[in-house]
Amino acid sequence: MSSDGGSGAAAAFTRTTCPYCGVGCGVLARAGADGVVAIEGDPAHPANFGRLCSKGAALGETVSLEGRLLVPEISLGSGQPRARRREASWDEALGLVADRFKAIIAEHGPEAVALYVSGQLLTEDYYVANKLVKGWFGTANIDTNSRLCMSSAVSGHVRAFGEDVVPCSYEDLENTDLLVLVGSNLAWCHPVLYQRVLAARALRPQMRIVVIDPRRTPTCEIADLHLGLRPGSDVALFNGLLAQLHRSGCMDRKFVAAHTEGLESARAAIGDPSIADTAEACGLDAEQVRTFFGWFAATSCVVTAFSMGVNQSSCGADKVNSIINCHLLTGRIGIPGAGPFSITGQPNAMGGREVGGLANMLAAHLALEVPEHREFVREFWNSPRIASRPGLKAVELFEAVGHGRIKAVWIIATNPVVSLPDADAVRRALEACPLVVVSDCVANTDTARLAHVLLPAAAWGEKDGTVTNSERRISRQRPFLPLPGEARPDWWILCEFARHMGWAEGFGFRNAGEIFAEHARLSGFRNGKGSSAQPAIPRRFDLSALSTLTPEEYATLSPTRWPAVDPARLTTGVDWLLPEPARFAPTRAQGPAHAPDSAWPLRLNTGRVRDHWHTMTRTGRAPRLAAHRSAPFVSLHEQDAAAAGISEASLVRIETRWGVAIARAQIGRGEVAPGSIFVPIHWNDAVATRARMGALVNPVVDPVSGEPEFKHTPARISAWPVAWEGLLLIRSEADLAGVDWWTRARGVEHWRYEMAGRSPMADWASAARQIIGSARDLRWLEYRDPARACYRAACLREGRLQAVLWIAPIAEALPAPDWTAARFIDADLDPDDRTALLAGRKAGGADAGPPVCACFGVGLNTILQAIREQGLDSTQQIGRRLKAGTNCGSCLPELRALLTASPPSA
Repeated sequence: MSSDGGSGAAAAFTRTTCPYCGVGCGVLARAGADGVVAIEGDPAHPANFGRLCSKGAALGETVSLEGRLLVPEISLGSGQPRARRREASWDEALGLVADRFKAIIAEHGPEAVALYVSGQLLTEDYYVANKLVKGWFGTANIDTNSRLCMSSAVSGHVRAFGEDVVPCSYEDLENTDLLVLVGSNLAWCHPVLYQRVLAARALRPQMRIVVIDPRRTPTCEIADLHLGLRPGSDVALFNGLLAQLHRSGCMDRKFVAAHTEGLESARAAIGDPSIADTAEACGLDAEQVRTFFGWFAATSCVVTAFSMGVNQSSCGADKVNSIINCHLLTGRIGIPGAGPFSITGQPNAMGGREVGGLANMLAAHLALEVPEHREFVREFWNSPRIASRPGLKAVELFEAVGHGRIKAVWIIATNPVVSLPDADAVRRALEACPLVVVSDCVANTDTARLAHVLLPAAAWGEKDGTVTNSERRISRQRPFLPLPGEARPDWWILCEFARHMGWAEGFGFRNAGEIFAEHARLSGFRNGKGSSAQPAIPRRFDLSALSTLTPEEYATLSPTRWPAVDPARLTTGVDWLLPEPARFAPTRAQGPAHAPDSAWPLRLNTGRVRDHWHTMTRTGRAPRLAAHRSAPFVSLHEQDAAAAGISEASLVRIETRWGVAIARAQIGRGEVAPGSIFVPIHWNDAVATRARMGALVNPVVDPVSGEPEFKHTPARISAWPVAWEGLLLIRSEADLAGVDWWTRARGVEHWRYEMAGRSPMADWASAARQIIGSARDLRWLEYRDPARACYRAACLREGRLQAVLWIAPIAEALPAPDWTAARFIDADLDPDDRTALLAGRKAGGADAGPPVCACFGVGLNTILQAIREQGLDSTQQIGRRLKAGTNCGSCLPELRALLTASPPSA
């Protein structure tokens, strides 16, 4: 194996970092001569020690060039609509973008242009983008999709610590005695950390786990206590905890006196809520609240880990500070096994924060609103100007596009037409914008369709640079694939654009290592080393020890946690940062900005599912990831389903004041409380009809952080009756433009479409040929039952299966697709298999069922049969017999549920 992550020998792996969540797992990747990419977890990486989740393990299935954007495309200047772009050279495309930016800035000023970037960018890309906009454009109109997931945590950290410092590490999760998970479905959203916690508790059974979440998520399976609080009441809960800790004498007076300030104003803001008051405000049982408060008070090592359920709120910053306040009061911070811990959602959300990637920040943890900091950065960059005020945050940025104040927007590595709240308004804004530039590696996203200029960017596996994970650990992403077509790194695209703007002197970087070195130098510039003429501006963020890396040292850089000041201990030891003085921030319990009412009686909550990521442009390529949840769904309580006349798996209409979506009903299962519904965020117009859940979300934001309220939108739900439902398995993509509802998922050598129509189809034989094709070399097998409104057809070409279509009045009458889907890999079907195609299975044949374990492809029916026939009564036994649950472990909660529902036969 090549130790430096380079290409090495033919059999060598490249050491790189996973591009999914903020855990920052190390990956070993190897591209074979046959084009197949092998993926393993890196046992030497301190974030995962070789573990990978289902998404990380399937990375090799996502790196094909199918659907890639490989050449710049332009429509401006040609008189053609956006849908008819033409190919262009890099020089022509960037020259066009530069000319338009120059003209808009000259006529309307720099505030008329903006960049919207992404936590998918590497730190080097982020640094160049921030430098370009704030130091050369002279505006702070650069924001990021990280605004949507962790900006409330940033605001809370800055208010408490003076800068965006995360004072914990992953070791703290393992060493704590009480782990409090708030708004964090760790089992599905950060599975490797979940596995680390499970392993730690197996060694230390005394560790307690509390899960605080309105939903009963798979993470609750490991909880000693689940507090299913009323949505939005987190501040009331932690303010109540603060009051109880103060009343019961749990304050660490020496710590508070020596290391904090502002306690009295924080105490005055919350009053003195009793346990009963807190329970009522949160919709909880008072004894549950008493138990949680008692455990917190009695345990010296407490970690409170929080994620999107805290941050994505109209009072997210206050939620964060209410948590931090409890740790400050008790001194449970800055010591092993204790502290408030923000678990980020994207692979480089932290790196983007380090370089000032948010509209209200400067690079190197400096404050945009402080004149001395602005001049400090301008001096270091030697830039012609510097942004003089905070720019527009994500939601208001696209509102400004819609109002015509921003006339040019450049969107990089993100899909805001799907992911932003009130997403239909975002789409309308981009449709009306004079100049939309999109840099992406995918050609056909909901946002890319609206671009005047499309620029092909490098993808994971081709990129070179660094990312920073949730525990401040910097890791290298290294390329193991060549750049395809005309695709280029994002930093290169931005530097070439700067050259076309006439600003080459500030952007003459030749490689990612030179950008990282400048970033590291800025972090140490006057950081504790000042003079009377140039006073120091001390920050805890400091990469001084990495500022002089040679190209070889950068290439072989090992995972390193900041602060990195001493070259002798870059990768060793654990730093528990304790900013001083820390500040108690006054927080006030308040409900969500929009409360349910008689017209909109339900609370809509959004989030992720186990095997998908963001808008599925990557995970949607992997058949095993698409199989677990192949269609958009909505989880609702039995009471709400009965009231609306909704049955399990039926199609329903979800509506808010901002938009409408269609999804399948998932009823009961103990996940959501009455009055609440949950929808996943991943589906979009590229893979389904009316499934962009961002279109439903209200655009209200936290007044401090600007983070949207994704967890609470008033909604209503109703049945969406259909005349027929269908399932199509087809070797190539199908055109279902005339179908009322459809959703698409990738299979092995085929696509799987679920579809439905509101009106009866008069002639299914003709419709089938329109959908599948009518080539003369297709051999058709068909079955019709008009009385039962059923139709089935299969098509073969030279013995190979090309398509299967099943139609029935309801989805439950359709065959399970798994046996038939496996026939697409057969070179020539035998007569028995051909006969069974219309039925969807061989007579007496076994059906593995829908996959439960994505890592090893173990199906539901296989697991149930093993439980019943082999007497399995534990997840460990299932793992030994079937391998299910033995890799990332994110299916373990489902395996436990199956064991409970289907006990082994006597």
